[in-house]
Amino acid sequence: MVFLLGLMFEITAKASIIFVTLQYNVTLPATEEQATESAFLYYYGIKDLATVFFYMLVAIIIHAIIQEYVLDKINRRMHFSKTKHSKFNESGQLSAFYLFSCVWGTYILISENYISDPTILWRAYPHNLMTFQMKFFYISQLAYWFHAFPELYFQKTKKEDIPRQLVYIGLYLFHIAGAYLLNLNHLGLVLLVLHYFVEFLFHISRLFYFSDEKYQKGFSLWAVLFVLGRLLTLILSVLTVGFGLARAENQKLDFSTGNFNVLAVRIAVLASICITQAFMMWKFINFQLRRWREHSTFQAPPVKKKPTVTKGRSSRKGTENGVNGTVTSNGADSPRNRKEKSS
Repeated sequence: MVFLLGLMFEITAKASIIFVTLQYNVTLPATEEQATESAFLYYYGIKDLATVFFYMLVAIIIHAIIQEYVLDKINRRMHFSKTKHSKFNESGQLSAFYLFSCVWGTYILISENYISDPTILWRAYPHNLMTFQMKFFYISQLAYWFHAFPELYFQKTKKEDIPRQLVYIGLYLFHIAGAYLLNLNHLGLVLLVLHYFVEFLFHISRLFYFSDEKYQKGFSLWAVLFVLGRLLTLILSVLTVGFGLARAENQKLDFSTGNFNVLAVRIAVLASICITQAFMMWKFINFQLRRWREHSTFQAPPVKKKPTVTKGRSSRKGTENGVNGTVTSNGADSPRNRKEKSS
């Protein structure tokens, strides 16, 4: 079905350009600093939905390739149960995506000097013009998380697991689309790379755990980095939105220039980030408590109950009827014994 849809888009050149290539490009003339080259930048628009849809189909194809040629072969060798089979597939797909996105995002941060100059997160806002790799990164992120909805059907996800997956898919789409539409793409890129690195460590540790249940070092390292990641996310968000943008000169809502630097929007952005981080910490604490209970239950020695010995006739009757007084087919109530007694 995906292949046929791709062929339909290739029927006309005009239609295929809208779906395949990035739209809304702007050519800036060369300046004194860049005397030899012109800058090609992009902004967003309604046509980006067509591009996201096309790359969502590409993500479905890549997902199927990884599943069939990598994960299914490992599953056949390891002979996982149904529960471990679904979790292994989930961690395998997400670890590949997180690793790719983390490397790609880090390359953008280095190439555009985000690491050497952190003030670029809020300086010269609104960041309504993006480089090709910046816009393509956000288009790919939106396409991947939109593709996760049909994958719930393709992967035959259990009904009890669907609400959990819908929650985290919705959170990803909400925050990525919010950073993209509010022209906070610089801050969004940094936070995504930080979050993806921590999540990659968790899912790769879970893959090792499925192969060897004694492996716990990766989870310990992930627990430390998870807390640090949440703290660093809050610090960068407050520093960028609460201090950097709050001190900017232009604080007027202007849809034509993409300026959303007003008090109401800043409060909404910080509130959404803080609530999401609190929700993640709550899930993290419950996860750690559950692991601690399971570990303590596994380590605790089983308590042996001493058999109670009764005196007199009742003990002999219990011995005849079965172990600890339970009635068996060889006991006194069996048809053969009743027949012998009547005879």
